[in-house]
Amino acid sequence: MSMIQERGTLTSTTRAYEFLLKKRLIFIITTISLIAALVCSVGIALSIGQVSVPFSDSLRIVVYQMSGISSGSLNEQSLAIHTDIVWSIRFPRVLLAMLIGAGLALCGTVMQASVQNPLADPYILGISSGASLGATFSIMIGFGTAGIIGSMGTAFWAFLGALGAATLVLVVANLSGKMSSIKLVLAGTVIHALCSAFSSFIVFFAKDAEGIRSVTFWTMGSLASAKWDKLMLLAIVIVFAAVFFLFQARIMNTMLTGEETAVTLGINLNAYRRFYMVICSILTGFMVAECGIIGFVGLIIPHIVRSMVGSDHRRLLPVSILLGAMFMIWTDVLSRSIIPNSELPIGIVTALLGAPMFMYMVMKKNYGFGGK
Repeated sequence: MSMIQERGTLTSTTRAYEFLLKKRLIFIITTISLIAALVCSVGIALSIGQVSVPFSDSLRIVVYQMSGISSGSLNEQSLAIHTDIVWSIRFPRVLLAMLIGAGLALCGTVMQASVQNPLADPYILGISSGASLGATFSIMIGFGTAGIIGSMGTAFWAFLGALGAATLVLVVANLSGKMSSIKLVLAGTVIHALCSAFSSFIVFFAKDAEGIRSVTFWTMGSLASAKWDKLMLLAIVIVFAAVFFLFQARIMNTMLTGEETAVTLGINLNAYRRFYMVICSILTGFMVAECGIIGFVGLIIPHIVRSMVGSDHRRLLPVSILLGAMFMIWTDVLSRSIIPNSELPIGIVTALLGAPMFMYMVMKKNYGFGGK
């Protein structure tokens, strides 16, 4: 009888080990495939737009500008016409799309784990609405050009609004006792409604038609302002946040198990929630200040990745970052090429793509959040 039990135990152990190996293999293959697809996406995106540039010319221009090495033949006419388009306009825009997509997916993944809610992202929790209120206030009231702080423009006020909204969410969630994931979601919903109402109030009473148009376009999102000198700071912030959260995967896995399990492990989830919210708010403030409101990326990308590699944040975080970056690159390609001689706000494209995808995820019977 004991030998049968031992054989059964060995069989179970072997199956568990094979299952772990299979999941690890899927993660490795998925990661390598996404990295390759991301590199190809960057190259192809440089060639697509209102002015078509051959892929080979785009590659030669990038290689020459980065290393000074001239590969192949690139005549002077092609160099004069295409260099400014590829290097000065499209390449920083593609890199900005990659950074924004990675940052939004990262924030969505972290917030969904922090509040244990599959609908959580910077926009649901009111952070983007705060940024929108700050930008609207700057544009319509005129503080975008007044004074020393105002001279920093709409981006500063959007960043300030995001931090203010995040602070209010944390304060409201801590009222009347201990903060919980439910209180965070409810507080975020309240702050989102308040910021949206104040933004609409300012626009309603404003008489500046050009300002109203600017606010409308800004709140729909755009990557048209991408410049080389603006990328460095945003890249540093996003990379720092990504590295930090990659080392926090164990804590986020614990968050999915609930408060009681965390207490037995000696982990103060409330302290981690506050800290994660602050970091995500700072990151969202930088992103919204740079490109406006872009929804659905932080909401749907983590769900798609969970269906691919599971809910373990050691795998979920890096794959979400890569998929979010690639998703935003192709979304931007659509936004600037789908309408001839015009550019569709990228927030509209992400909503049109994201809403059906999220509905499909909800309708799947075998889908669960947090491994459930």
